[in-house]
Amino acid sequence: MNAPKKGLFVGDDGRSLIVTFTLVSSLFLLWGFCNGMIDVMDRHFQKELHLTLAQSAWVQFAHYLGYFLMALPAGWLATRLGYKGGIIVGLLMVAAGGFWFIPATKIAAFWAFLVGVCTIAAGLTFLETVANPYTTVLGPPEFAAARINLAQSCNGIGWILGPIAGGMFFYGKDASGQSTGSATLWIPYAGVAVLVIVLAVVFIMAYVPDIKTKDVYHLDDGTPHASRSIWTHPHFSLAVLAQFLYVAAQAGIFSFFINYMTSQVPPIPESWKTGMLANWFEAGKPGLVSLSDKGAAFLASLGFIFFLAGRFSGAAILRKFAPHKVLGLYGLINVVVCGLVFLKLGWLSVACVFLSYFFMSIMFPTIFALGIHGLGARAKKASAFIVMAIMGGAILPKVMGAVGDHYGMSRAFIVPLLCFVFIAFYGFNWSRLSKAESINSVRVGGH
Repeated sequence: MNAPKKGLFVGDDGRSLIVTFTLVSSLFLLWGFCNGMIDVMDRHFQKELHLTLAQSAWVQFAHYLGYFLMALPAGWLATRLGYKGGIIVGLLMVAAGGFWFIPATKIAAFWAFLVGVCTIAAGLTFLETVANPYTTVLGPPEFAAARINLAQSCNGIGWILGPIAGGMFFYGKDASGQSTGSATLWIPYAGVAVLVIVLAVVFIMAYVPDIKTKDVYHLDDGTPHASRSIWTHPHFSLAVLAQFLYVAAQAGIFSFFINYMTSQVPPIPESWKTGMLANWFEAGKPGLVSLSDKGAAFLASLGFIFFLAGRFSGAAILRKFAPHKVLGLYGLINVVVCGLVFLKLGWLSVACVFLSYFFMSIMFPTIFALGIHGLGARAKKASAFIVMAIMGGAILPKVMGAVGDHYGMSRAFIVPLLCFVFIAFYGFNWSRLSKAESINSVRVGGH
C-alpha cells in the first residue's frame, strides 16, 4: 500500500509547521509592500525633479543594486546563522533603511533617497535569500512550488497596498493644490521601520527550525557527485538567467505602469470625472480627460489584484500540474500579451497590461523552486545567486525607459516580451535540464 500523503505543512517528524509558515509568509507581504511603493516613487521623482524615464530608472537601479551587493553575503550568513538568524539580520537592516528616510527628507536630494532605497533593498535581500528556499522545505517536497507560490500570494497583497500608500503620501496635495509629496514621503517608510522591529522580536521568540532540502543529486554525501559545483546543473544555472530576465520584465512593467496609463490609454469621456473618482483624471482635449498620476497610482493596485489572483490560483494549479509546464505556458502567454501591448490596439492593449500582471504572477517563486530543486545543503548558496539575479530589475528598466523616451511606452514592451521568450523556453525545457520528470523526482544519471 502507498503511504498516505502528508499535509501541505507537515514536516518529516509529523509536526505541523503552519505557524512557522505563516510567520515567514508575513515577510513576503513586507517586501511586496516596499516594492509596490518603489514603483509609485519612480513617477514622483520624474515630476518633482523633472527627470526623463531613463533617469528616473535610477530608483529601480538603487533598489536592485542593494539585492546584487548583498545576495552573496546574505547567502553566506544564512548558511552560518541559519534561517532564523538570517531573517533577524534582514529585518534590522530594513528598519535602518526605513528610518533613514526621515533625515533624507530633510536633505531633500535625489541621492539621499536612493541611499534609503538601496539600504532597504539590502535588508530585503536577506529576507528573500532565506524565506524563499525556507518555504520549500516546510512540508512535503512535492508541494514545494505550491507552498512558495502561496507564500508569494502574501507578497501580492503587499504589492496592492504599496501603491495605495505611495499614492497617498507621494502625490498628496494641500488646500492650495500644491504637492506635499516631498514632505510626507518619509511617513510610510518610518512606519515600515517600526513594524519590522516588532517582527524581529517575534522571530527571536518563535519556533523556526533549520530544515535542509533533500540532496537528491548527492552533492554533499561523499560520493563522486559531491565535488560538483552547483553551476554544473543547468536547471540551476539557467534558473539564474531566467530569474534575471523575469525580474527585468516585472520591474519594467511595474515601474512604467503609471507612465503607460497616463500616456497610452485612449481618451476618456469627461463624464467619468465625477464623484470619488474625480481626482483620478485631469483635463485633456475638449470634452475628454486623461488619467492623472494619482489615478494611475491607485489603478496600479488593480494590476496587483490581478497579480494576487494569479498567485492564489497558481498555488492551486501547481498542486495538480507540473510547475515547469505551467511556467512555460504562462511565459508563452505573456509573450503574446506584451506583443498586443506593443501593437497599440487601444483598450485591448490596456487590458493586456493587466493580463501581464496575472500571467507573470507565478514566475518568480516557480523559477526559484525549480532552480534550487534537489541541491540539498547547497540550496542556501544557490538561493543567494538566484536572489542576486534580481539585479535584472536594475538594468533592463533603463533600456525599457530609453525605448519609451524615443518611441513611446507601448513600443517599450518589446523589452519584457523578449524576456518572457526565454522564460517560456526554460519552463518547457526544465525536465530535460534537471533530468527530472517533475519537481519531486530525479534521474541523476547523465548529470
